[in-house]
Amino acid sequence: MFIIYQIKMNQQMKKVEQLTLIDGNFNDEEAKEILMSILTTKIHFHEMKDFSSQERFGIQDETAKKRIPALKKEIEKLLQILSEAKLHNKKLSIDSIINISISVD
Repeated sequence: MFIIYQIKMNQQMKKVEQLTLIDGNFNDEEAKEILMSILTTKIHFHEMKDFSSQERFGIQDETAKKRIPALKKEIEKLLQILSEAKLHNKKLSIDSIINISISVD
């Protein structure tokens, strides 16, 4: 019993690693270049997954179907933020941390 319990406890404990992706202050053009690159790359990733799923299986990729519109809405929000920063001649402070853990199924 103790061994089984110990295994279950170890499976539930996740080691989380952090990567700092962005950390700094940027003018509106720099921020746009950095963040639009990330968002458009993610959209492209999901478009390719969807295309692959349609070619291979004849069905849309459900995750891509949901994520693409959500990412496009994030682009709209970003453009509003950038517009406001430019209007007021302000810099943008951007911090982006990615948390990574190995999931246990």
